[in-house]
Order: sequence, then C-alpha cells, then structure tokens
Amino acid sequence: MQALIDRIEKLDPRVMTGRVTGVNGLLVEVEGPSSGLALGSRASVGTATGMANCEVVGFKGPSAIMMPFEPVDGIRPGAPVALDPTVATVRPSSGWLGRVIDGFGKPLDNDGPLPKGHISYPLRGAPPCAHGRGRLGPRMDLGVRALNVFAPMRRGQRLGVFAGSGVGKSVMMSMLARNADADVIVIGLVGERGREAREFVEDVLGPEGRRKSVVITETSDAPALARRQAAQLTLTVAEYFRDQGLDVLCLMDSVTRVALAQREIGLAAGEPPTTRGYTPSVFAELPRLLERAGPGPSGTGSITGIFTVLVDGDDHNEPVADAVRGILDGHIVMSRDIAERGRYPAIDVLRSVSRVAPEVYENNEAELVREARRTLSVYTDMEELIRLGAYAAGSNAQTDRAIALNDPLEAFLAQGKDEATSIEESFATLAGILGGDGETQ
Repeated sequence: MQALIDRIEKLDPRVMTGRVTGVNGLLVEVEGPSSGLALGSRASVGTATGMANCEVVGFKGPSAIMMPFEPVDGIRPGAPVALDPTVATVRPSSGWLGRVIDGFGKPLDNDGPLPKGHISYPLRGAPPCAHGRGRLGPRMDLGVRALNVFAPMRRGQRLGVFAGSGVGKSVMMSMLARNADADVIVIGLVGERGREAREFVEDVLGPEGRRKSVVITETSDAPALARRQAAQLTLTVAEYFRDQGLDVLCLMDSVTRVALAQREIGLAAGEPPTTRGYTPSVFAELPRLLERAGPGPSGTGSITGIFTVLVDGDDHNEPVADAVRGILDGHIVMSRDIAERGRYPAIDVLRSVSRVAPEVYENNEAELVREARRTLSVYTDMEELIRLGAYAAGSNAQTDRAIALNDPLEAFLAQGKDEATSIEESFATLAGILGGDGETQ
C-alpha cells in the first residue's frame, strides 16, 4: 500500500505537449516546454499510423533532438508531441520467470500479459555504492571443465567472453545457461539473429531451465535505442531478483552490439567520432552498464555477470574489447585457430584470466593448474617444430612430457554442449592426466 501511495504522490497532473519542427535522417526535432524536454526523457510523436515513442538524445538551440524507438513513416512538420518528463521505469515481478520479453517489457511468447510488480525500477539504474555493496561470494560451479579449472568464478563476479564471429561463444553461453548453479538466470540477447531467440528458449533452456529464466531480446533489425534499452532492462530485471535475496546469473550477448547501438545514437546526436568511429558516450555508457552487475548491497543477493564481446576482426585489443576487459573481473578468450582444429569450446586457456583465481583454489588445485599451464605453454612454444618433425624426441624432458600429455589435455578441454562436469570431477580428471592421485579436497 505504501508503494502505491508513493506512486500516486509522484504523479504530475500537468500534461505537456510540443510539436515537430524538423526531421533529419533518424532524428526528430521538437519544440516544447523546457521542463518536459530533459535529456533521456520520453515522448510520443504523431505519425500517419498513430504515435511513435522517442527519447531525447540531445539539443539544437531551443529544439530537442529525439530519436525514435520505431519507424516514423508519415511524420509531418507541426505533428503533435506528447511529452513525458518522468524517468523511464519498469515493474518486474517473479511472474516474469519463464517469459520472453522485448526491451520495453512487452511479452513476445504469446503466453498472455506480464504481471507487474509493486515497485518501480528505473531502466537506467545506478550501480550500488562501492563501499556499501557486499563481497564476492563462494566459488560457482559453471559446469564447463575449462572454466572451472582455468577461469574459476565466484558469485557476484563479472566475466567477459571475448571471441570473433563464428567461434562458438553463443554455444558456450548456452552451456553456461544450462549448467551454471544459480537461483535465477536473466538472459539478454541484444542485436542477435531473429531466429536465435526461440531456439535459445526451446532448445537450449528447455522446460526445466526456462522455469527459472527471463529472456530479454531485441534483434539486429531493431532501432538502436531499442537495442540499448534491452541491455538496460536485462540489468534492471537482474537487480529486481537480486533485491529479493537471490543469486542471479546475468548472461548478455553481446556487449559489442550495445556499444554499436550507443555509437549509432551518439553519431546521430552529433557526437564526434573517436577511436574506430566510437563516440565518447560509448566509453561512458559501458562502465555504467557493467558495474550494475556484481554483489548487491548488504542484505541482498548478487548478480554474477557473464558478458560476451564480439571482437572486431579477431583483434582482441580493439577499443570495445580493451575497455570491457579493464572493467570486468576476468576474461575468457576464444580462439579461431582452436575452433578450426575442431576443439569446442574453443577456449584459449593460456590467454584467459580470472582475477579471483588465487582466492578460490584449494589445497593442491593451484599447483595442478600451474603444471597444466606450464605443459600447455611448452607445447605451444614448440608446436611448429613438432608439427614439422624438426623436434627430436629426447632433446628436452619438459617438451617430451608436453607432447605426451597434449592429446589428453586437449580431450579434457573439449566438452560437448550437452555435457556438464562439476568442479570436483574437473580437478580429479586433471590430476589423473598429470599423474596425480586424482583426489582433491
């Protein structure tokens, strides 16, 4: 009841309107009362087929520059504009579990209307205070051997998956969605292919996984504002379940397409292009979005975030990848060379890092990982000579051991998409390969 009273008290009885003064490409220029034209505020513009939703993205003199969330065919000069100066909000509820929705919180699954919760959450929420949020939780079982061993993850950690196109990052995300140990899974498919949403829900999650998941999707043909909003809504829904004291796994595919949407918005609004055409607002938006994941304020749950980054031209140092790598708590690198050899998931464990790994390894686990990394590194350094037949067996004991263990280690790193392996099983198998006793504590 108190939440309802607060909402009623915040209602503004005024109705503010404006009018269209010009259209320039993707932008609509609007004049109206300044109190209703704040940056980021929403409006509805009259078109030939009804009203189109827009957002204020900049100003040009006394006019506000708006970008539409949908096509504005049939717009004309002087068209009426209904202004909404309030902050965009959404009211998630536990009834959203099992549903597929768009970036505006509208259902896409033909399962009826979405129930609304009692508390409004802003779409552009602020990250928790750095000194007020909790610490990272215990180690989290991801079900993927290569990650459990070489890039372990704690509850509340944020990890990036860096891969070029066609290397298998979406398949690995599906493995995590199916196998990871979490109370609730919130999945954001931003700028993906139109066919993938239904396949992900029906084939990847299945009935069991769907019951504890919410899928938010805006495909690649959606306007830039809608794609960016899908990413914001993904974190907002995750924050709702976190505030219920639950451990949430937030999967977003991909951050790169969020950055591309923000670049499109920034360029249209007149921002200057900088590195590789990205505008300054892209690098300001990324930390605001990604920092929303992580441990919640004391007394709440956590958001464990796994975000994919589609690296441009397989360049893992391109601007978005470099910026995201500096924000997150670790990165998983997927290699095209490994994928072309037929090993999936194509994780390059020598280039993958989890910043919390030293804190989670127990007993002899750290030594097993160090030995496995040394063995893989020795083989990688000598790989060309070995393949050419230029290395003579017996020349170096470490190289001989690396050659003998290479096939078992490759088999250990490979994993079928329907296969799940626990942390204990992963280390026991690795210990057996390296000649240990196969027992971990």
